[in-house]
Amino acid sequence: MNATTAINAYKKVGVESKVNGADPHQLISMLYHGALLAIANAKNEILSKDVAAKGASISKAIAIIGEGLHASLDKKLGGEVAQNMSSLYDYMVRRLVDANIKNDTVILDEVTRLLTELTEAWDSIRPNTAQPVPSPSYASTNAHLAYARV
Repeated sequence: MNATTAINAYKKVGVESKVNGADPHQLISMLYHGALLAIANAKNEILSKDVAAKGASISKAIAIIGEGLHASLDKKLGGEVAQNMSSLYDYMVRRLVDANIKNDTVILDEVTRLLTELTEAWDSIRPNTAQPVPSPSYASTNAHLAYARV
Protein backbone atom coordinates (compact mmCIF):
# COMPACT_ATOMS: atom_id res chain seq x y z
CA MET A 1 0.00 0.00 0.00
CA ASN A 2 1.52 3.32 -1.00
CA ALA A 3 1.31 6.49 1.10
CA THR A 4 -1.44 8.09 -1.01
CA THR A 5 -3.67 5.04 -0.71
CA ALA A 6 -3.12 4.94 3.04
CA ILE A 7 -3.89 8.65 3.43
CA ASN A 8 -7.06 8.34 1.36
CA ALA A 9 -8.19 5.31 3.40
CA TYR A 10 -7.54 7.24 6.62
CA LYS A 11 -9.51 10.24 5.35
CA LYS A 12 -12.43 8.02 4.34
CA VAL A 13 -12.57 6.41 7.78
CA GLY A 14 -12.33 9.86 9.40
CA VAL A 15 -15.22 11.24 7.36
CA GLU A 16 -17.35 8.14 7.96
CA SER A 17 -16.70 8.39 11.70
CA LYS A 18 -17.70 12.05 11.75
CA VAL A 19 -20.89 11.34 9.77
CA ASN A 20 -21.89 8.43 12.00
CA GLY A 21 -21.47 10.56 15.13
CA ALA A 22 -23.05 13.74 13.77
CA ASP A 23 -26.43 15.14 14.61
CA PRO A 24 -28.66 16.50 11.81
CA HIS A 25 -27.38 20.05 12.27
CA GLN A 26 -23.77 18.92 12.04
CA LEU A 27 -24.52 16.90 8.90
CA ILE A 28 -25.79 20.01 7.10
CA SER A 29 -22.73 21.92 8.29
CA MET A 30 -20.48 19.15 6.98
CA LEU A 31 -22.21 19.34 3.60
CA TYR A 32 -21.63 23.10 3.43
CA HIS A 33 -17.97 22.70 4.33
CA GLY A 34 -17.54 19.84 1.87
CA ALA A 35 -19.03 21.90 -0.97
CA LEU A 36 -16.75 24.82 -0.12
CA LEU A 37 -13.72 22.54 -0.11
CA ALA A 38 -14.67 21.03 -3.47
CA ILE A 39 -15.07 24.51 -4.99
CA ALA A 40 -11.72 25.65 -3.57
CA ASN A 41 -10.12 22.56 -5.09
CA ALA A 42 -11.79 23.29 -8.44
CA LYS A 43 -10.47 26.84 -8.42
CA ASN A 44 -6.91 25.62 -7.78
CA GLU A 45 -7.33 23.03 -10.52
CA ILE A 46 -8.50 25.66 -13.02
CA LEU A 47 -5.46 27.76 -12.16
CA SER A 48 -3.15 24.77 -12.61
CA LYS A 49 -4.98 23.74 -15.82
CA ASP A 50 -5.90 20.30 -14.50
CA VAL A 51 -9.11 19.91 -16.49
CA ALA A 52 -10.01 16.40 -15.33
CA ALA A 53 -9.54 17.18 -11.63
CA LYS A 54 -11.45 20.47 -12.02
CA GLY A 55 -14.39 18.61 -13.54
CA ALA A 56 -14.33 16.05 -10.74
CA SER A 57 -14.22 18.74 -8.04
CA ILE A 58 -17.06 20.75 -9.56
CA SER A 59 -19.08 17.57 -9.98
CA LYS A 60 -18.50 16.81 -6.31
CA ALA A 61 -19.68 20.30 -5.31
CA ILE A 62 -22.76 19.93 -7.52
CA ALA A 63 -23.54 16.55 -5.95
CA ILE A 64 -23.18 17.92 -2.43
CA ILE A 65 -25.44 20.88 -3.16
CA GLY A 66 -27.96 19.04 -5.34
CA GLU A 67 -28.07 15.61 -3.78
CA GLY A 68 -27.14 16.55 -0.23
CA LEU A 69 -28.28 20.03 0.72
CA HIS A 70 -31.15 20.37 -1.75
CA ALA A 71 -32.45 16.86 -1.25
CA SER A 72 -32.51 17.26 2.53
CA LEU A 73 -34.88 20.24 2.40
CA ASP A 74 -38.39 19.63 3.68
CA LYS A 75 -40.38 22.06 1.55
CA LYS A 76 -43.67 21.21 3.21
CA LEU A 77 -42.52 21.76 6.78
CA GLY A 78 -39.93 24.45 5.94
CA GLY A 79 -42.37 26.57 3.96
CA GLU A 80 -41.06 29.71 2.32
CA VAL A 81 -37.56 29.36 3.79
CA ALA A 82 -37.17 25.89 2.27
CA GLN A 83 -38.56 27.09 -1.07
CA ASN A 84 -36.08 29.98 -1.12
CA MET A 85 -33.21 27.67 -0.20
CA SER A 86 -34.27 25.30 -2.98
CA SER A 87 -34.16 28.12 -5.52
CA LEU A 88 -30.77 29.26 -4.24
CA TYR A 89 -29.33 25.75 -4.47
CA ASP A 90 -30.67 25.41 -8.02
CA TYR A 91 -29.00 28.71 -8.90
CA MET A 92 -25.68 27.61 -7.40
CA VAL A 93 -25.75 24.33 -9.34
CA ARG A 94 -26.40 26.23 -12.60
CA ARG A 95 -23.52 28.59 -11.82
CA LEU A 96 -21.19 25.69 -11.09
CA VAL A 97 -22.07 24.14 -14.44
CA ASP A 98 -21.25 27.49 -16.08
CA ALA A 99 -17.97 27.69 -14.19
CA ASN A 100 -17.07 24.20 -15.35
CA ILE A 101 -17.83 24.95 -18.99
CA LYS A 102 -16.07 28.34 -18.98
CA ASN A 103 -13.22 27.53 -16.55
CA ASP A 104 -14.36 30.66 -14.71
CA THR A 105 -12.94 31.25 -11.24
CA VAL A 106 -15.05 34.39 -10.80
CA ILE A 107 -18.19 32.23 -10.89
CA LEU A 108 -16.61 29.86 -8.37
CA ASP A 109 -15.91 32.87 -6.13
CA GLU A 110 -19.58 33.91 -6.41
CA VAL A 111 -20.81 30.47 -5.34
CA THR A 112 -18.20 30.39 -2.58
CA ARG A 113 -19.50 33.71 -1.21
CA LEU A 114 -23.09 32.42 -1.23
CA LEU A 115 -22.15 29.14 0.45
CA THR A 116 -19.95 30.91 3.01
CA GLU A 117 -22.84 33.16 4.02
CA LEU A 118 -25.14 30.15 4.37
CA THR A 119 -22.50 28.21 6.31
CA GLU A 120 -21.92 31.05 8.74
CA ALA A 121 -25.66 31.56 9.23
CA TRP A 122 -26.26 27.83 9.72
CA ASP A 123 -23.39 27.46 12.17
CA SER A 124 -24.59 30.49 14.14
CA ILE A 125 -27.98 28.88 14.86
CA ARG A 126 -26.51 25.64 16.20
CA PRO A 127 -28.88 24.36 18.91
CA ASN A 128 -27.62 23.34 22.35
CA THR A 129 -24.21 24.98 22.15
CA ALA A 130 -22.25 26.38 25.03
CA GLN A 131 -21.67 29.66 23.22
CA PRO A 132 -24.14 32.48 23.67
CA VAL A 133 -26.87 32.25 21.08
CA PRO A 134 -28.89 35.29 20.02
CA SER A 135 -32.58 35.14 20.81
CA PRO A 136 -34.32 32.89 18.31
CA SER A 137 -35.82 34.63 15.35
CA TYR A 138 -38.45 33.55 12.89
CA ALA A 139 -35.77 32.90 10.26
CA SER A 140 -33.61 30.68 12.48
CA THR A 141 -36.60 28.65 13.61
CA ASN A 142 -37.73 28.11 10.05
CA ALA A 143 -34.19 27.30 8.91
CA HIS A 144 -34.19 24.26 11.16
CA LEU A 145 -37.62 23.29 9.87
CA ALA A 146 -36.37 23.55 6.30
CA TYR A 147 -34.00 20.67 7.03
CA ALA A 148 -36.39 18.61 9.11
CA ARG A 149 -35.86 15.57 6.88
CA VAL A 150 -32.18 15.21 7.80
